[in-house]
Amino acid sequence: MNRTVPSSLVTTAFGIDEPVLGSHPLLPGAISPVFGQHDEWNLNGALRRPANLHPADWKMKFNGFSGLWNLRARELAMIALNPRHPRMMAAGIPAPRRPVKARTAIKMLSALRGLEAWATERRLPHDLGAWPEHQLHVRVAELREELSLSTVVSHVKLIRELERCGPLLTDGGLTCDPWPGMSARAVAGSTSDGRGRLSTPVIPPQVWFPLIRAAWTYINKFAPDILRAEERYRQLQTEAVNSSVGAEKRLRAWLATPGSSVPMHHESKPSRITDAGTVYWNLLSLLIGIDARAHVFSNIRALRPIVQEAVDRGQCATASLLSEYTQVERADGTLGGWSWGIDLRGLAREIQMLRVACYIFVTALSMMRDSEVQEVLKGSVVKHFGAPAVVSAEVKDEEDFPRKHWWIIEPVARALALAEAITPHSERLFTGLNGQIRNAERFTAAAGIKAFVEHVNARTAVNGLEPIPPERVAPHMFRRTMSMLTDQFPGSEIALGIQLKHVASRALANRTTQGYAASAASWAKHLEGAIEAARFRGLRDLFDVHKENEPIGFGPGAEQLTRTFDKIRESVAAQDGDATVEHALLRQARVSIRFGTLNNCLFDAANPAGAVCLENAVIPPGHTGPLPDRCRPDRCGNSMIGPQHVEIWDSEERSLTKLLDTRRLASGHRAALEQQRDEARAVLRKAGR
Repeated sequence: MNRTVPSSLVTTAFGIDEPVLGSHPLLPGAISPVFGQHDEWNLNGALRRPANLHPADWKMKFNGFSGLWNLRARELAMIALNPRHPRMMAAGIPAPRRPVKARTAIKMLSALRGLEAWATERRLPHDLGAWPEHQLHVRVAELREELSLSTVVSHVKLIRELERCGPLLTDGGLTCDPWPGMSARAVAGSTSDGRGRLSTPVIPPQVWFPLIRAAWTYINKFAPDILRAEERYRQLQTEAVNSSVGAEKRLRAWLATPGSSVPMHHESKPSRITDAGTVYWNLLSLLIGIDARAHVFSNIRALRPIVQEAVDRGQCATASLLSEYTQVERADGTLGGWSWGIDLRGLAREIQMLRVACYIFVTALSMMRDSEVQEVLKGSVVKHFGAPAVVSAEVKDEEDFPRKHWWIIEPVARALALAEAITPHSERLFTGLNGQIRNAERFTAAAGIKAFVEHVNARTAVNGLEPIPPERVAPHMFRRTMSMLTDQFPGSEIALGIQLKHVASRALANRTTQGYAASAASWAKHLEGAIEAARFRGLRDLFDVHKENEPIGFGPGAEQLTRTFDKIRESVAAQDGDATVEHALLRQARVSIRFGTLNNCLFDAANPAGAVCLENAVIPPGHTGPLPDRCRPDRCGNSMIGPQHVEIWDSEERSLTKLLDTRRLASGHRAALEQQRDEARAVLRKAGR
């Protein structure tokens, strides 16, 4: 620690030996950095670092600031980390109750570096109070042209911090707020209040489907081969000797063994190596029982001609730790193993890709944040209220990283179990791409996803997977996409509320959830198809009920649908068909049905006669179909009352009757209640009640 602080870096507000993390819970035995350290404040070992941050990112660096700006940066950081500091309270500075997160303070310094560079370029005075107000308006206008809305907001907040913290900043801060009465979003150029909107894009369907399928294929089909190859490699290493004694005898005996082939580097295999088509000497050394580090084929030159003779007579094959691989159907229609052959170098890469595949699958289908997925430890899959769940640390907006449960499906549990089996880390499941212990802490998700896509695409000719468009995919995009899908696909509203952990009166009441769940144009066709699929499933269920000679419902709509079902059954019987024929005819019938809470509607746009909701109605421009808010199940010829609806109407009738027994009801109120009861009774009469 540098305790010799230049006079230009000394402040009157804070002591040079004053700890900067006094408002944060330190790790056991940790020592906080002190204010006088003007190069950097290293938070590693002092504060718990989120698993998705590298150690280099867990530092507050000040060596990029010059002179007075270095002091300002440390003062701003000190104030942000300790908003209830006695000096702050004495100065009367409005302060939040909780300190900012260290991660936020680190980002604030980045914005401050940009401001210093901008001010230096414009030759603004060192005294912030002398800055013309219009210059800051120009600054934000320039940023709006270059950066995203959220980034501009952070720069606006920094500028306002220079005004708020002015009484404690050396040489003072800004004299006033450049944008009084305006929100930071409005200053940054937002055209709305931002409710329910997120800047996070969804992953397009043309990327989502092949990416998730590739990840699951690696987990479900390729993983057993990769694990067998790893076990084979460990066995060879265990049995190998680190001596060249008897090497020629070992080599000749191995070549004489039936089925032995000299391993060759694959000529078409994507690789940076330049020895394609040549002997794989390291693997051959292990195969004859000698550790590759003995360099037997380099030290004993007489062995190479023996190997070359075997190659010349055709006793060679592509280098591989396994003799066969899981069969896949390739793009050209042929069947074959999914890999050219897993060799020593390829094994390490395949394990890395398998780890990334597990990460992709878990992140996509659990709706956990990147930081939370990377916090998952061994043994984290448990039962929670009778359902499988994963335990991890909730990082966002939490100082102590509390342990939370995320419900998961069985395939996600399988992916987590696989990640646990292959992790090189003593505790964590998702670690560095190189798979080595020394770098086990480093895992950059975006880089891992990019590497996985490139790995799959380079091998589509053999692995049977469809190419994945090389578009940018960031971890937070999985959460946004899956939230949209669970909301937009029918019947998923409750699941969305559970997965996002928002306690609200209904699943979409929270505006953040609405933003995550907002539909995306790129998914429109898939979502429309999902709605049609859900309708057909409901129609098929009704047809199955009809086949059991049970009533499918009541009312004119039910009678209409029953006649259609009867015709389909007659056609199936005439063709001596099975369920496949039934479903095909059911699709061809093009039954128009809308499943509702109080009734089902069989409105047919080709024959709208009898639709009470359209009588004397003003049809909105561009609207097609019925008007649900004007639905009259008691009168409409398209209405079908299902068995599940009868109980609702029966409860409604009893409730209205009870209300009408109340004395001193206003005559207008009583008349309205009687009308509603008459409608409920009319519906129940159709159901035979």
